[in-house]
Amino acid sequence: MAARIWLTLPTFNEIGNIERVVRGTLEQLERLAPDDHRVLIVDDASPDGTGDLADRLAAELPAVAVLHRHGKLGLGAAYLAGFERALAEGAELVLVMDADYSHDPAHLPAILAAAHDSDLVLGSRYVAGGEVIDWPRLRRLLSRAGSLYARSILGVDIRDLTGGFRCIRREVLEHVELTTLRSQGYVFNIELTFRALRAGFRVTEVPIHFRDRTVGESKISLGIAVEALWLVPVLRFPAISRVWPAHSAQLDSDELGAAEFNDADFNAGGDAPPPPRPAVERPPVLSQQSAPK
Repeated sequence: MAARIWLTLPTFNEIGNIERVVRGTLEQLERLAPDDHRVLIVDDASPDGTGDLADRLAAELPAVAVLHRHGKLGLGAAYLAGFERALAEGAELVLVMDADYSHDPAHLPAILAAAHDSDLVLGSRYVAGGEVIDWPRLRRLLSRAGSLYARSILGVDIRDLTGGFRCIRREVLEHVELTTLRSQGYVFNIELTFRALRAGFRVTEVPIHFRDRTVGESKISLGIAVEALWLVPVLRFPAISRVWPAHSAQLDSDELGAAEFNDADFNAGGDAPPPPRPAVERPPVLSQQSAPK
């Protein structure tokens, strides 16, 4: 039977973190959704051997699978490839986490609990109870300024638009037309959230404690920051997109055709927002026995 809950981990040079993250997430998911979860590692041909380690984990752990891509193609494209694979395998909920352990798997119970009555759940550093630990003051300032910039231009009341710890219902991913998403960096998260809000989906923020990575190097770059400055106004004012057309991911041909899936032992435009989507009956995410008290 297909698993309802898929957790995707995009990786590039995370050999010092990936095993700890995978085992930590599986510990939580096995308790919360026994035999109803999968962990998908999406590796961009990491030169440090992350992909090889991921294959060894998949051979040992039946719930783990690996999607190998043939080069560093960008975080946004890695998200898309993971989403496409999860949806193709029947996922009802898709979780996303960073692979550097800045997102603590201990927050998974709260995020999955919030998904009972939400379509998109964001692990948030900037709501009450959330926290950023071990970041230098300048980086904290830049992160908050970026969130404020996006929130102000887009006119939304989401405190942490750029965070990468989230849970997405299948209906959201099917509605937002994944292959038309423009961004290729961390701004992908802003665009996906904004489109979900504009479509009338319910978005909820859950506080998390975000810790700076202790192993490896950050993937943040100047190009990602420039992309954010440009893309956010494009999202609010679609006419600007005439000078920046959407990238077509071609996931069912070029992208997925240039990837290798290793399952090892796994078998398996205007300013006015639209009216709210009609209430729908959401299937339970967790069993009564596994739901957090």
